[in-house]
Amino acid sequence: MNVERELDALRAMTTDQLRQRYAEVWDDQPRTRHKQYLIRKIIWKMQADAEGGLAERAKRLRARAAELADVAHVRATPPKDDHRPARKAAPATRQHGGTLAATTDPRLPAVGTVLTRKYKGRLIQVTVLADGFEFDGDRYRSLSAVAKAITGSHCNGFRFFNLGSQA
Repeated sequence: MNVERELDALRAMTTDQLRQRYAEVWDDQPRTRHKQYLIRKIIWKMQADAEGGLAERAKRLRARAAELADVAHVRATPPKDDHRPARKAAPATRQHGGTLAATTDPRLPAVGTVLTRKYKGRLIQVTVLADGFEFDGDRYRSLSAVAKAITGSHCNGFRFFNLGSQA
């Protein structure tokens, strides 16, 4: 077998011709149209056949790997959970980011406090609620969510509102 001559012939083929040659050499249809991949697989198989093929142990391992890789019986998507709780009706104002955790952060001021900050010439006012924060009629789970709504990019809400640890 002259590898260089075979490679030149394969490189001159179209993708459809390579797919046909692959099917002849491998006795299987290729699942790709990637030309370089097809050329590599064809030339590898031709060299293996010319050199006597794979050792018996390698053939057994390959067969076992193919058996394990047969995923026809494996689900492609997880099962739907029929035991999940029903969704609650949406509140009058929109809620962003779920619900606030039961434990409160010691850096947060008391419920009812209005946090104010000037940002890009605009006065920002956020009310601290028992279960989150309110800004412009919308409810948010965290100060970071509020800061993101204001700035358009993620930033630390405590830093944005200057609420660091006051220890």
